[in-house]
Amino acid sequence: MEYNDCFNCAEEKFFEMTDFLKSREAHTLNLSELEEYLHEEGRELLRNLLTAHLEERGVGDVGPEIMGADGMKRTHRCLRTKKIKTLFGEVETSRIGYSGRGAPSLLPLDGMLNLPSLAVSYGLQKYLVLEMIRSSFDESVKSVERWTGVRITKEQAEKIMIGSAGDFKKFYNSRSLRERNEAEALPLITLTSDGKGVVMRTEDLREATGEKAECGKRSKRDGHFMSKGNSNAKRMATVASVYEIARFAHKPEDMIREFLFTSHAGKKLRRPRPKAKRVWAGLENSGEDVISEIFEEALKRDPSNRKEWVVLVDGDPPEQPADESDEIIQMMVRGGLMQPRHSPPPDPISKKERRRLAEKLGRAPGRPLSEIIISERGQ
Repeated sequence: MEYNDCFNCAEEKFFEMTDFLKSREAHTLNLSELEEYLHEEGRELLRNLLTAHLEERGVGDVGPEIMGADGMKRTHRCLRTKKIKTLFGEVETSRIGYSGRGAPSLLPLDGMLNLPSLAVSYGLQKYLVLEMIRSSFDESVKSVERWTGVRITKEQAEKIMIGSAGDFKKFYNSRSLRERNEAEALPLITLTSDGKGVVMRTEDLREATGEKAECGKRSKRDGHFMSKGNSNAKRMATVASVYEIARFAHKPEDMIREFLFTSHAGKKLRRPRPKAKRVWAGLENSGEDVISEIFEEALKRDPSNRKEWVVLVDGDPPEQPADESDEIIQMMVRGGLMQPRHSPPPDPISKKERRRLAEKLGRAPGRPLSEIIISERGQ
């Protein structure tokens, strides 16, 4: 197929747009109207260019027969077409499929173009996933259609989201293995965990939360007031991470300089980046199981306990006992990973004390809080 034949529609569309922009009618449009025109017609131009390029790539004809990785020959050839929704609209591509008796069909062009199994391009899938992270399926589908003009069904959106989540562990595991050698030389190993509430159906909540949700429904039917419409509607997932990192050595004046947003503050110090970072989450498993997995992962990386361990744990009141952090600390002390705390922590400042200090600050404008506290101690 000749170049001019492939790109003829794209060229015609381009000249049509340039002729319109030169016309008197275009000169009467304001900026917003011009943006709308270029957004709509420009997307069609890009779709034509993509279609022309796909046509120029051919149909993936690699010869009379091919042999797959399974060692089976495929001699039967059949031309097939596939429609794919892209960021610019729907395009159609033709490619040759090779098949044989008892062997699944292979389409070389699909591999060359990395075509998805769904009729939605990976570029459009990425756009949709980024939207779904922030909002619901319905809102995400509407947002994609609003900005690309492409309509994705809710069923396709659900399949895309499930497929993207399936790559989560593979991504972090592959990165961890890739940076393993570099991470071994770093002195600190960091273990972190956090809780994240995920809105669920009542039947999928944990037992205790599900009972509260049912009680809430009955209370609502009885006419009682509920402070929040989504009360007891979330199941807590435990998010965990383990990584190695270098020490961040800096002086007090460096820290002060970072808070001075002035031209003479100089460049900020470059913080070390985590290496071999592995992140995972557990929604079905309990928080205790995920935390145990954190320590198992850390012990695999540092079996001889040569590195310093830094552990950051965030409490999870709805799902975990109040003294879980104490249990974790005790477990680390028994394992020789921490020194026990001999003195009790200082009592927090009461609301009454904070109010009193605020009143003193109000009576002494411009005077630092530290001076007020020091003068009081001297008294």
